[in-house]
Amino acid sequence: MAKSAMFAGLVVDENGKAAEVAFVGENACYVVMDEDFKRHIDAEQVDVQVLRFMREQVDDNRDMAVGQMLEMMGKDDIFTKAAVESSINNIEKQVGQPIPEDARQWLGMLGFRIVIDFHGHVTDIQMPAGGIEGEEE
Repeated sequence: MAKSAMFAGLVVDENGKAAEVAFVGENACYVVMDEDFKRHIDAEQVDVQVLRFMREQVDDNRDMAVGQMLEMMGKDDIFTKAAVESSINNIEKQVGQPIPEDARQWLGMLGFRIVIDFHGHVTDIQMPAGGIEGEEE
């Protein structure tokens, strides 16, 4: 169970209402309304789905993505490339690691949104580049 909600402020329900973040004990949850009932959905359940989706997107264009990351870092050596590749391969292990607030705000301003149903299934991921839709399970 995650102790933080990675995508706090970026998750909405199917009606477009922002999901609040609450804690059940030490575990972070996204809270969505099911009529008059607040459903607490384990943040890890949602965050893993989103990270898998992101990994699939990177895997489809891995060479280009790795090249751009190396260029952004200003490095092009074999050790940095191996580290970047390892980070991509292990992205799902990042669950529970908080994304900095300013980065989440920036993603939100660009239009990044994660739509979940009240069972915690990701039904849509709205990407800043425009319109990559997909149902994740």
